[in-house]
Amino acid sequence: MTDKVDLKENLGTRRVPKLRMADFPNADEIVREGLLNEPRGEDAVDILLVNPPTPDGDLWIRTQHRVGRRTREKMVWPQVSLAQMAALLHPTYKVAVIDANAEYMGWPEFTKLLDKYRPKYYLTQVTAPTLENDMYGCFLAHARGAKTIAFGTHVTTVPRETMRPYPALDFVLYGEPDLAIRDLLDHLEGRIDERPPEIEAMFAKDEHYKPAIKENGEVDMFEIKGLVWRDKDEIIMNMPRPFLADLNDLPIPMHELLPLQNYRMPMIKGPFTFIVTGRGCTAGCTYCIKHVSYQYGVRLRSPELLVEEMWQLKEKGVHNIHMYADLFTVNREQVVELCKLMIEQEMDIKWTCNSRVDYVDEEMLQLMAKAGCHMISWGIESGNEAILKHARKGADPAKAKRALTWAKQAGIKNWGYFIIGLPGETEETIRETIDFAKGLPLDIALFHIAAPYPGTPFFFEVVKEGWFRPGTRWEQVDMDKGTVLDYPQLSAEQLMYWQKRAWREWAFRPGPAITYLKMLFSDWTTFKTALSLGFQHIAWAGTDTGMPIQREAATSH
Repeated sequence: MTDKVDLKENLGTRRVPKLRMADFPNADEIVREGLLNEPRGEDAVDILLVNPPTPDGDLWIRTQHRVGRRTREKMVWPQVSLAQMAALLHPTYKVAVIDANAEYMGWPEFTKLLDKYRPKYYLTQVTAPTLENDMYGCFLAHARGAKTIAFGTHVTTVPRETMRPYPALDFVLYGEPDLAIRDLLDHLEGRIDERPPEIEAMFAKDEHYKPAIKENGEVDMFEIKGLVWRDKDEIIMNMPRPFLADLNDLPIPMHELLPLQNYRMPMIKGPFTFIVTGRGCTAGCTYCIKHVSYQYGVRLRSPELLVEEMWQLKEKGVHNIHMYADLFTVNREQVVELCKLMIEQEMDIKWTCNSRVDYVDEEMLQLMAKAGCHMISWGIESGNEAILKHARKGADPAKAKRALTWAKQAGIKNWGYFIIGLPGETEETIRETIDFAKGLPLDIALFHIAAPYPGTPFFFEVVKEGWFRPGTRWEQVDMDKGTVLDYPQLSAEQLMYWQKRAWREWAFRPGPAITYLKMLFSDWTTFKTALSLGFQHIAWAGTDTGMPIQREAATSH
C-alpha cells in the first residue's frame, strides 16, 4: 500500500488563470532584414525572361503575339520574342532566358533556377489557356523578391482583370512589349542616361515621348506608356505605347541565349528557329488573335537584315529557319528580294513559312522553292464559302486548291490548318471541309476547334450570342483538346467528335501514311518525335467524345 499523495502537489488543482489578450511573437522584421535570404551570387541577373513550365508537362506553343495551345504536332517553338527583348536590354542589364517548355522542365527544376538566378525582375508571357499556370511562376518569383512583369495577348486585352485576382503580378506590358520593358527598367533602375544611342533613337521616333521623371527626380509611373501597375489598392492603366516605327531598328535577337538544339518541327531534319520577317497582317479574319497585338498595320524588316541574321544562325549551327510572321507573303516585293539575296549569296538554308492562299502566285512560289523554301503552312480553315465569308477570311476554296497546286508543282510541301466550329457551322458544312481537305495536295492537315480568344471579333460575337459554355474558365479556351463553345445546332461534344473524325478520315489514307513513314525514318531524333506524335494522335483520335460511334459507319464516305 502506497502513501497517500497530498493533492496540493498536483498542479492541476490550481485555479485556471484569467484569459489574456493574445500576444504572438513576431519575426517579420528579422526575416525582412534578410535572415533567410542568401546573398545574390555571381549567377544573379537583373532580369529573367521566361517561358515557364507548361500546365501539364506536355509541349505547348506560345509566342509574343500568339495564343497558348497544346501541340499535337509535337512542335517546339523557339522563344525568339524573349531573345529579342534580351537584345534590347543587354548589355545595360544582366539578362538570362529560361525556356522551360523546350527543356521539358517541371516546376521543381524551374524553382531551383529561380534560386540560382535571383532575378530583380521576372518577365513572363501569359496566354488565356495557361493563365493560372503562368501566374504560379509569378508567385514563385515574387516570393523570392522579384518584381514580376507579364506580356502577351491575354494581358493586352484583359489587363486589369488579370492583375486583380493575382496580387503576385506587379506589372503588365500591354501591346508591343519591346520598348516598354526597356523603358520600365530604365526608370525603375534610374539608368535612362545609360541608354545606347541606337536605343535612344528608337524612343525618339515617338514624338510625344519624354522620360517619366518628376521635377523632384522621382519616377512618374503614370507616364510610362503601355504599362499597367498598382498604385496602392488601385490598378492603373497608362496610355498605350505607339507601335515601333521601324522594325529594322531592333537589334538582332540574342539567339545564343535559347536552347537552339531543342527546337524541332515535324518534317524538318534537325533543329530550327524563327526569323521574324514582319509584324501585322492586312487580312480581317474574325477569329485571329494576331490583330489584338499588332492590329491591321504591317511593318517589315529589310531583306538585307534578314539575310544577316541567317548568316549568324548558320555560324551557330542552325540550318533550318521558319520565316515567322503574321503573314510572310504579305508583301511580294520583300519576299522576292529576300529570295534573290539568298540565291545570290548561296545561303543553303532550308526554310518554311506561312501564307494565305490569295497572297501568292506561281512565279513567286517557284522562286521561293529555288531559295530553299520546302514547306508552307496555309490557313485554309473551311471548305464552305459561307463560313469563310462570315469569318471575313477573304479567300475561297477555289483559290486554296490553286495555290496549293502551284506550291506542290514547285516542290514545296503543303501543311494545311482547318477550323471546326466557326459561326454558322453545321454537320453538313463540316462534312464539306473534310471532303475538301481530302481533295487537296496536302502533306499534313490539322483540324482545330474554333477558340474565342479574348479581344478577337469572334470572342465578342460569342459573348453577344451566348455561345460560351456555362462556367467557362480561361484555361479551357483551347483550340486543340477541348472547346468552350455550345452552339444551338452543335454542342461542344459534337464539335469534339467531328474534330477527331475529320483528322481520322484525312490521316488514315495511303498518301498521309506514306508522308508519316518518311518522317519516321529521316533521322533518329525525328524518328522518336514522329513515333510519339503518331501514338499521341491515334490515342487522341480514338477516344470517344460522347457521340455514338456507329454514326461514323452510317455516314462516312
